[in-house]
Amino acid sequence: MARGNSSDTKEKKLKWWQLSLLGVACTVGTGFFLGSHIAIQIGGPSAVIAYALAAFGAFLVYDKLSQMTAEDPMEGSFRSYAKKAFGRWAGFGSGWVYWSSELLIMGSQLTALALFSRFWFPQVPMWCFAAGYGILGLVIIFIGTKGFERMESIFAVMKIAAIFMFLVIAVLAVTGVFKTAAHGPAFPRDWLPNGFVGFWAALIFAFYGYGGLEALGLMTMRLQDPKEAPKAGKVMLLLLASIYVVSIGLALILEPWKSYAAEESPFVVALVDYKLAFVPHVFNAVLIIAGFSTMTASLFAVTTMIVTLASDGDAPRFFVKGKKKEGKKPLPAIGLTAAGLLASVVFALLMPKKVYEYITTAAGLMLLYNWLFILLTSGKLLKLTGWGKIKRYIGMALIGFTLVGTLFHKISRPGFFISLGFIVVIGSVTLIMRHFWSKADGPDKDASEEGTENISDVSGRTKYGMPRSRNKGRIR
Repeated sequence: MARGNSSDTKEKKLKWWQLSLLGVACTVGTGFFLGSHIAIQIGGPSAVIAYALAAFGAFLVYDKLSQMTAEDPMEGSFRSYAKKAFGRWAGFGSGWVYWSSELLIMGSQLTALALFSRFWFPQVPMWCFAAGYGILGLVIIFIGTKGFERMESIFAVMKIAAIFMFLVIAVLAVTGVFKTAAHGPAFPRDWLPNGFVGFWAALIFAFYGYGGLEALGLMTMRLQDPKEAPKAGKVMLLLLASIYVVSIGLALILEPWKSYAAEESPFVVALVDYKLAFVPHVFNAVLIIAGFSTMTASLFAVTTMIVTLASDGDAPRFFVKGKKKEGKKPLPAIGLTAAGLLASVVFALLMPKKVYEYITTAAGLMLLYNWLFILLTSGKLLKLTGWGKIKRYIGMALIGFTLVGTLFHKISRPGFFISLGFIVVIGSVTLIMRHFWSKADGPDKDASEEGTENISDVSGRTKYGMPRSRNKGRIR
């Protein structure tokens, strides 16, 4: 695989633990701090099990993605592997599905940020906060990659510190150091108050809390040694799973699950009876930081992906304009991201009550569609052992199980149809584009037989700018 020019090589300075920290920064956000209240509302105490199961599913996906990365590092990560495995249509579809999912996540985070901000300023309309945070996020993206990474690392430390503070206070409350005149700590007795269907429907919100491992895949090219990608991801997921399961478990001990029906963070609600005046304000500030961090990460992801798609010929070349010149910003790509932000602000204005639940569900589903495709791709590109194949099938079954579960609850069902609409549009465009590609390049050959060489020129790079793989068909 081509390693790029010397300036590119100089940029790859991340150590594996720094990538893990960036992964935590890009993952821990309102999907956990706020979205967990929906998982508890639907599934009751079984939300703890849902988050543990989702961590297992996320591990199975990242395990395969990191293996592909370690064996053959490629710009574009999962979409480049999809293209290598199945052909141009797969890279095109995977890239646009990911772009759409991050666009939805952006809207979800903006809505959550507006909800948190109204804790202090209840009279200000949600769309005003959404617009303000969106503009600030665009400014950070405009500054560039180094500023983004520096900011995300700081935010990661702050988020972990806030969660640690909650864990310490919660343990002190459970052990009786902090007293309350209310009901006090109690272990849940009924783990499935809404039945198995409630647990099933809650799974999507647990999976959403781990959305970010794809961004980790995109950033592995900046590692000093790409072979350390598996270690970085596994440490990140182990840390996230421990944080999620322990903190939600403590929240359910401190407060009955029915208390989490309001659009508030469970970690604020859990401590409200203990009359700690500083807790709601400190946590609200942390929630805003967490939401802004992941929203900015989504902004970075959609901007990077549209540039990658344009560079590869899968989006109008217009969007890569400016990127070819040293120090120049891809202004058209940033403009498209700004248009997506504007659409999110409009949604916040039109549907302030339900937009978070609907968009969160749809965003989680779009992420799972990509995860499923990562597992499908690994079957084509990796020489898997018997146990490796079993893990791959378990991951696919778990994702399929979660996707179907969204149909069985009134909160998650609308999000399913929103995501289905995106898939229909992207699928239709892909079919249309395949017609044009076949006219321009000839029949689309099977990737497993031809690798990517059917679109390569004599220079060793593919016609659309992707490096030619060193191997043919499978990563060895």
